Amino acid sequence: MHVILGATGKIGRTTIAALRKAGAPIRAVLRDPSQAREFSDLGCEIAIADLHDRRALATAMNGARAVQVICPVDIRAEHAHSRMSQLIDSLGEALAAANPQLVLAISDYGAEQSSGTGVTLIFHALEARLRKLPSRLILLRSAEHMENWSRLAKAAAESGRLPSFYHPLTKLLPTVSAFDVGAISAELLLDNSNAKLRIVHAEGPRRYTPNDVAAAIGLLAGRSVVAQPLPETEWRTVLIRAGLSEDYARLLIELYVAHNAGRIDAESDVGEIRRGKIELVDALRPLLGAQR
Repeated sequence: MHVILGATGKIGRTTIAALRKAGAPIRAVLRDPSQAREFSDLGCEIAIADLHDRRALATAMNGARAVQVICPVDIRAEHAHSRMSQLIDSLGEALAAANPQLVLAISDYGAEQSSGTGVTLIFHALEARLRKLPSRLILLRSAEHMENWSRLAKAAAESGRLPSFYHPLTKLLPTVSAFDVGAISAELLLDNSNAKLRIVHAEGPRRYTPNDVAAAIGLLAGRSVVAQPLPETEWRTVLIRAGLSEDYARLLIELYVAHNAGRIDAESDVGEIRRGKIELVDALRPLLGAQR
């Protein structure tokens, strides 16, 4: 039995589809019972549990050989880091009670660093908590998702300008489609490796600069789109206006600063890198409703 947390997200859905195609038994953990029919139709068992309810989580994981863990981040939480710390504690206790043979955690590039990386510190804490478990552990560290550019892509397609938190505009960024992360996760869950700890980095087929992102948006929009560096003095205002809480905006700003300083990348000489197949333009196409 494979138990998948975050079943309704891009990664979870892709992992489930790949595992079911391979004939693996799945238990999809959902918070909302109204979404159960979709997964039942795929042949999944259904468990209902909130990630902050450690007892319900442990019950949902009961009898699992493997559990895929993902920590959803609430960008509107007033105390984002403490809220995520509570979630990590809940997950850790539930996993310790269920004691699956294998835990695969969706983590993040830069998670090995213990300071100065903002949002990524949440994943550092997650990895540290999961390393205490007796289970075999796979840390699947994901580069930034291509789909995250959707926050700015539609406005850029209309205005012809893509504001970039990344400086300089020629900086090559590690990035990957969330759907590729789900596919890579399924491959790892089906692997028969008995390693106690595996660290795997997930990237797309190549890296892209902010200029490349603007060009891809322009190609799909059928117009010229130019990337423009967003001054750091404007970051907080822009992020809060986009709906982020002040606390989450602070964490994200710290992450962008770390990115621009070259601190967010695959950990050197550790683990392996697996590359997805989805190119940036193909990840952005459905987000922009483009036919090109």
